Amino acid sequence: MYKSVLVVCFTLMSSAVSAQDCFLFLCPPRMEPQVQPLEPPEPRYMPRPYGPPVVRQYPAEPQYPVERQYPPERQYPAQRQYPVDRQYAALYGPVAGEPFPVPAVQLSQVNPNYLRRVVSYPSNEPPGTIIVDPQNHYLYLVQGGGQAIRYGVGVGRQGFGWSGTANVRDKQAWPDWYPPKEMIQRQPELRRQLSQLRSGIGVAGGPGNPLGARALYLWANGKDTLYRIHGTNEPHTIGQSVSSGCIRMLNQDVIDLYQRTPLGAKVVVLQSRVS
Repeated sequence: MYKSVLVVCFTLMSSAVSAQDCFLFLCPPRMEPQVQPLEPPEPRYMPRPYGPPVVRQYPAEPQYPVERQYPPERQYPAQRQYPVDRQYAALYGPVAGEPFPVPAVQLSQVNPNYLRRVVSYPSNEPPGTIIVDPQNHYLYLVQGGGQAIRYGVGVGRQGFGWSGTANVRDKQAWPDWYPPKEMIQRQPELRRQLSQLRSGIGVAGGPGNPLGARALYLWANGKDTLYRIHGTNEPHTIGQSVSSGCIRMLNQDVIDLYQRTPLGAKVVVLQSRVS
């Protein structure tokens, strides 16, 4: 009997009959399907998408105030060094007997052509006449006999020259300087040098005075021309057109001219392209 039952069960199983149709104690246990776990796929390289480059923003640098540029008070050509002629060493040495020191001229700062000398200079003017040649930066003191003493000078820059005939109305040693109002307006820095003097606001005579050791005052037709022949403490300006119209000389030269020139002497200032 048992054999018959087994045969029936096997037959049912082989016929794909559900295990539930078998007897519990005769059918084999149900087998769960074995599932193999899937391994994670290997990571694949994915290129990073690039957009426009990122510009890093840095903090702005601090803004500093811009240094103000002030115009120089005067513009002079670069100082050139000249060979020194020993024969002029005594002529332009220190001057004794003055109330203020007159140091020796640094001859290396002056073109030798502008040092004092006697030259041939034919002229119809009488001896003692002063002739100023602004174009060539010379002043001649006529001696007669076709000769003159020639001095180098500095003259007025463009727009400040003067030409004509005048006379020496006054002469002063170590003069005070009274700049005209127009000059003070053009050069307001001059106010720092001015003080109250006996004749107005100006600069007292002395080593720091722009008129130097001597000054000759030029008048024409009974009026002050406001032009002067005077000394200077800036020897490198001789032979240049840098002044406000006056005629400047080395202090040693203007002292020499002062001694040779009487009041009333005639002064002729020639026309020049400089003016």
